Amino acid sequence: MRSRLFLKIYLTLLASLAAVAVASAAFVWLGRGEEDSGWQGQRARFITALIPPEMDRHSVEATLERFSRAFDADIAVYDRQGRLIASAGRPLPRDIGEGPSRHDRGKFHTMVTELPDGRAVAARMERPFRPVGRNPLAYLALIAGVIGLAAYPVVRHLTRRLERLRAGVDAWGRGDFVTRVPAQGRDEVAAVARSFNKAADHVERLIKSHRALLANASHELRSPLARLRMAIDLYEQAPDGNRKEEIVRNLAELDTLVEEILVASRLDHVETLDVQEAVDVLALVSEEGARNGVDVSGAPATVAGDVRLLRRLVRNLMQNAMRHGSPPVTATVSLAGNKVELRVRDHGPGIADGESARLFEPFYRPSGRSEAAGGWGLGLALVRQIAERHGGTVRHETPPDGGACFIVTLPAHRSAQR
Repeated sequence: MRSRLFLKIYLTLLASLAAVAVASAAFVWLGRGEEDSGWQGQRARFITALIPPEMDRHSVEATLERFSRAFDADIAVYDRQGRLIASAGRPLPRDIGEGPSRHDRGKFHTMVTELPDGRAVAARMERPFRPVGRNPLAYLALIAGVIGLAAYPVVRHLTRRLERLRAGVDAWGRGDFVTRVPAQGRDEVAAVARSFNKAADHVERLIKSHRALLANASHELRSPLARLRMAIDLYEQAPDGNRKEEIVRNLAELDTLVEEILVASRLDHVETLDVQEAVDVLALVSEEGARNGVDVSGAPATVAGDVRLLRRLVRNLMQNAMRHGSPPVTATVSLAGNKVELRVRDHGPGIADGESARLFEPFYRPSGRSEAAGGWGLGLALVRQIAERHGGTVRHETPPDGGACFIVTLPAHRSAQR
């Protein structure tokens, strides 16, 4: 069953063709009437010049005889009262003057021309004594039919693509988030399909990310909550300073985890930063280094971005190196052309080469590391998100003498480039 859109478009096209055909037919008909009127006037003046009113009957009969032989026609001239003046050829019927022009049976054509002086000339011949043209209405009908047939597959192809797009949107709306629609061509329908596929990819990534984040966060929250509950129970039985510190430490861990979840969720929903300002990377890294006991060196460099997010990026890299690596931990800032590079290195056991690509996944735990030792949480995942929102990248390298080195590359601010 054809869709309503197809019927609307196709019927609109056919109605437009019909309207054009009717208007063209009316124009041709009116123009043809004016042409016939002009031709009849010229014909009447021509015949009057050949047989003027003052010509005698004998001369009129001689002239009609010549015309009759030349055109193989039956010709007669009548006066104002309709009485026969002269004729040539076969006799014409008595009701010849009732109409100006008509077709008789067979191939003969009869016409009557009224002269300015009141006389009338009737002629019967095989072909009309006027220009003969083909019927334009037949041509208009033929053209409309051809256009209608040619437009059918075009309109059907367009509406079929729209139907596939609608079916894809309906399936996606029912929860089938892997649904995509074909995007062939370069027209508006293909642009809409590509926009839908792009939006569907983005939403699918967000849903998968949120599902993974929720599952991993709920798992990671269990350990500090269990330790916190146990510490509170023990503290109630026997208050102790160490148990109080354990409660505070677990609360801080929960607070940090919840804060990281909120930041990760917010970064998933934004494409560009809300706030951008010139940030001195070396000064920012030096502040965090002093707070975390990390040696900082390098050259001044400026980037454009959100200072709070960049501060969290630096803090996460340093805390990750101190938690999972071994001292000394160093941070270096350098400027190379239009890129600012931050290197944070530790001297711990390092990361296996096969696991480097997964380090930036949320709550990833390297192989061989027990659950008690903790996972990498959201720290490095946030580092990657923040770097990407600033137009940069982050990667992991293994130095030749061991340890782990994380390198963040950000586009330099234009003033720093100059």
